[in-house]
Amino acid sequence: MKFLVIDTSGKRLTVAAQNGEEVAISDENCAMQHSVELFPAIQRTMDRLSLTLKDCDFLACAVGPGSFTGIRIGISAVKGMCFGADRSALPITSLDAIAYAVRAQDKIAAVDAGHGYLYAKGYGAAHLSAGYYMAEEVLSLSKASNAPILSAEELPYGAQIVRAAEGLLAYCRAHAGEAGSADALAALYLRKSNAEEGR
Repeated sequence: MKFLVIDTSGKRLTVAAQNGEEVAISDENCAMQHSVELFPAIQRTMDRLSLTLKDCDFLACAVGPGSFTGIRIGISAVKGMCFGADRSALPITSLDAIAYAVRAQDKIAAVDAGHGYLYAKGYGAAHLSAGYYMAEEVLSLSKASNAPILSAEELPYGAQIVRAAEGLLAYCRAHAGEAGSADALAALYLRKSNAEEGR
């Protein structure tokens, strides 16, 4: 299996690729400079595996929730590469990327949404649909279901930090058959942007 996957939905810029049994990962805090750092990171990662876009079975990207601007950058980049190389695309939610980084069945994936809120989704015994929740609700569910809160970045409320790149790779391997037209890539926004809420 050969693929490229990127995540620009948070503070970190994550790029990972697989070429058969070999894997290459670039994962760094780019200080929200995704538009500047993304393509150099893709090039470095692909070069390490002697992999080209045409070699890939599909390309994948995190579609949210997370940074509104970051999500749009990632989706636009992957769409452009898919159309240029005639490849299919696989969308991944940033919550699934977090969840797939660990094997535990009962868990809650969370992304900081600011102002005392989290984007979160529960798995296993932690029944929680992907949504925009007050942090207190998520913490309460975590205690009640004995399911740890996982995050790719530090949260003000505490969380087990996981490496999103591992989750992205695992998700791609498990869902490769679901890749389809890049036209279908769409951002997952679980709330209105600050600009929309201010209108």
